[in-house]
Amino acid sequence: MVNTSFRSSWLIGAWVSAVGIGVAASMALGANPSTTALVIALGIAPGIIIAILAYGQPSPSVVQILNSIERNDRS
Repeated sequence: MVNTSFRSSWLIGAWVSAVGIGVAASMALGANPSTTALVIALGIAPGIIIAILAYGQPSPSVVQILNSIERNDRS
């Protein structure tokens, strides 16, 4: 348990620092503010998607999807 949380904190720290380095490089190269905002959005978007997928409900299987369809057998 401790090892898992320790590894995830390193991963999150590395991700945040990589986004920070990208933003700093964008600003140092004199990019427009809109370009810097795009770099921030591209850096943060994968983390948001992973957080949504990690804490959401599991996807239904094909059988569950097919069985949930109501059939109308009348001709």
